[in-house]
Amino acid sequence: MTDKTTQAVAAQIEAMGCTTFEVGVFNATKERMLTKVWDRETIMKSVPYLKYQNMQGNHIYIRPAGAHNLTMVDDLDADKIRAMKRAGHSPALVVETSPNNFQAWLKHHKMLPTEVSTRASKEVATLYGGDPSSADWRHYGRLAGFTNCKKKYQQPNGLYPFVVLKEASGKAYDKSAAFVAEVEAKHEAEQQADKERRAKFSHVAPSTNHHHRARKTINDFRNDPRYAGDYHRAELGFATYAIARGVGEKEVIAAIMTRDLSHKGNAARQDDYAERTVKKAIEITQNQPAQAQQSRDAGRSR
Repeated sequence: MTDKTTQAVAAQIEAMGCTTFEVGVFNATKERMLTKVWDRETIMKSVPYLKYQNMQGNHIYIRPAGAHNLTMVDDLDADKIRAMKRAGHSPALVVETSPNNFQAWLKHHKMLPTEVSTRASKEVATLYGGDPSSADWRHYGRLAGFTNCKKKYQQPNGLYPFVVLKEASGKAYDKSAAFVAEVEAKHEAEQQADKERRAKFSHVAPSTNHHHRARKTINDFRNDPRYAGDYHRAELGFATYAIARGVGEKEVIAAIMTRDLSHKGNAARQDDYAERTVKKAIEITQNQPAQAQQSRDAGRSR
């Protein structure tokens, strides 16, 4: 007889409907995720291995490998699930990850490009009060049939609650076509607005008074090994360098905006990041003379 864990795993991957999955084994103590890229057959053969890992206190997760037609919404209660169904967003899959807490997987009528998929995740999370930090195209969900071994869920007898598969129709929701079209339209409009905004910044004229003194470009800072690929630090470094040499604020902001900042959020958030970076650079340059004077005074007092 097939055990309940095997049955739950089989039903979940069938409802998700992907050809290939990424199965994650998370060691909470070491904060390390071991990821396996498996097809359905390999997952089923690996259930004993996953059981063993779960018994060692590791968490078992799953997500589609590559682009897909699913959106996972985390941290929902039963009322929110019912609200999704009433609105025509019936999940293809519902997993109870801890007592009275659910993850719902929506199945779209077609595959979504990754950026659109993330936008869809954020839209659904906003609509139904899901966890916004889990709203992206590659977020893991829990795999049913294993325990949720977070310490806060440990029962008086020392055991942990199982992750339970509650629904697994595997069907696309009724309003998929309309919802995806709306998300695509919003994404396209945002991309166009961002393109126009970048074009505007690209036409900012260089300052003439002191520009010749700022010989390094922002890409010199971004490529500087001292920053180890940390663009935030590199851009603050460039802004401080440029402001100290008389380069105008607008020109420094324009330089920062030459990088794709979509990960910062919408256009307003991107603008805010660039402006905050320049503001911080101004504060640093204003403090530098005072710090230099303090150093000189300290040297004379020795």
